[in-house]
Formats: sequence, C-alpha cells, structure tokens
Amino acid sequence: MAHADLISTTTLTDPQPLVIAGHEFRSRLMVGTGKYASNEQRIDAIEASGAEVVTVAVRRVDLDRSKDEAILHHLDPDHFFLLANTAGCFNASDAIRYARLARAAGFNEWVKLEVIGDQQTLLPDTIGLLQATKTLVDEGFKVLAYTNDDLVTALKLEDAGAVAVMPLASPIGSGLGMLNPYAIRTIKARLSVPVIVDAGVGTASDACVVMEQGVDGILMNTGIAAASDPVRMAVAMKGAVEAGRHAYLAGRMPRREIAVPSSPTTGMLGS
Repeated sequence: MAHADLISTTTLTDPQPLVIAGHEFRSRLMVGTGKYASNEQRIDAIEASGAEVVTVAVRRVDLDRSKDEAILHHLDPDHFFLLANTAGCFNASDAIRYARLARAAGFNEWVKLEVIGDQQTLLPDTIGLLQATKTLVDEGFKVLAYTNDDLVTALKLEDAGAVAVMPLASPIGSGLGMLNPYAIRTIKARLSVPVIVDAGVGTASDACVVMEQGVDGILMNTGIAAASDPVRMAVAMKGAVEAGRHAYLAGRMPRREIAVPSSPTTGMLGS
C-alpha cells in the first residue's frame, strides 16, 4: 500500500463491508434513542455518531409521527434506517406482538428482537428468544436477535433464521464493557451471520476493544445518552468503532514478556 494511502482513514477501504440480509451499511455503529434529555439532544447525538441504523423501542414510544414530541417525528426514515426494537418485552408472545405492531405502524420487516428473562439483570430469556425468532422468521421478519454471550444459543439463533446475532458485552445499561472477550471471539468465529455486540459498552475504549475482537459492529444507547455530553461522546464512539475495526484488520503485534528494541542494535554509532 502506498504511503499516501495511510494519511487518512477515509482512504482505507474495508475488505468486508458490513452486510446484513443483503443490505450494506457504511457505519458499523448502531445507536438507540432512549434516555436523552430532549429530542434536540437525541438527534444531535445520533447525527454526530454517524450511525445509519437507529433503534426505536416500539413498546416505549408514541408511534404517531404527527406529534412533535414523539421520537418518530424527528427521525426521517429516508435518512436513518429505523430498526424496531422489542425492548421491555418479558415473554415471547409480547415480543412477537410488538414486532407485528411495528410493521403495521409503518416500520420495515426488520426487528431487533429482545425477550428479557430477568427483571433485575435484564438478561435474555434464551428459550423465549428462540421461540420468537422462529415465529417471526416464518412471518417474513428479518430478526436481529439480542442474546447473552453463549455460543450454543448463538448457533441456535442462526439456525432459527436470525439475520444477525447480538451478544451482550455486559448487562444492559451497566457500562461495564466487555466481560468475556473469549466468548465474543468464539461466537464471531463460529457464526456465518453478522455478529453485532449489544449492551454494556460504557465509553470509547470499551467500543474500541470490542471491535478489536473482529465483530461486525456495535449497538449502543446508554453509553452515549448517559454521558455528561452525549454529542461529544457520540463523536468519540464513532472514532473508537472505526479505530477498533482498523486495528483488527491491521493485526496487532504479538505480546511478549521480554523487551524488544524498536530499532536494530547492529551498526549503531560507537559500536
């Protein structure tokens, strides 16, 4: 590669663009819409993130686009790829119902599927998640399934027809970062569909480390929305996702337990 090509990351092309269910996305960062102080702050942060995919929790928002205070009034579907989200659903039947409601309300056939199994930890109900995935796939939905960092469940979701599997880095809203890098790498290595890490990313360094595992992207909400300056954090997260991706593609140097000089010692002056 010519040295001129290294001047800016904009000159570096990704050998494997993010493609989900035949749709190519330029950004590997996806963002949610909850927990912002105002609609203005929400839109400014989303724009700053560079994200194309924006999730909307259909159980928690007003789906009437005509109302100025409604989230959907401020999200242009021609500008953002709006992804309905079944957040807040604690069983498969509710998740299925809200996915259908979203499609009837004008969303596309894509859905980020959540079936939560525990009120305190908000960890997924994997049995309900598999059941809902199979039902919605049979109905023509393109399911992006939010799950734990368990390989077996991830493989079953892929077999059930999910177009992407979304293992958590750590529990929803915790900001703890990635707790099990081995599990995330293993899921990515074994699945054929895209792996999008979802939940637990608290700051830019978390996002960078996650992307260095080779995953296809990250979905986040609280890490941006709960920052003291969400717009500035959105900019940081955008850069971190890009940096982590470039670092993964570049291939890190090997770890060593001894020092190795950066420059050769032979031919030094005075030697």
